[in-house]
Amino acid sequence: MTAASAGAAMPGTAALAAVNAGIEAMVPVLAVELAPVRVNAVSPGVIDTPWWDFLDADTKAATFEAMAAGLPARRVGTPDDIAAAIAFLTDNTYTTGVVLRVDGGARLASAA
Repeated sequence: MTAASAGAAMPGTAALAAVNAGIEAMVPVLAVELAPVRVNAVSPGVIDTPWWDFLDADTKAATFEAMAAGLPARRVGTPDDIAAAIAFLTDNTYTTGVVLRVDGGARLASAA
């Protein structure tokens, strides 16, 4: 697991971005070094989990609505979205060295 912060430029997240970018950089290298063991990662975007419970319900709803409006998927993700991505990478034995972005198209949002 990694996170969208690996490729974002959000003030105050330099350490988090560096850790996640490091994980993403290691995936293809480890896939080659550890072959035939497969190495992949999932990089979630904004996911509606208890992590966001520091916000009161109204603020959380407004925050998610604003975030969703800027995504091509027009919604924030769910834990089921991430579970499906993990299941895909687990089940597909021909996939290795991949960082699978499950972010509603966040990296495309500026082009949308």
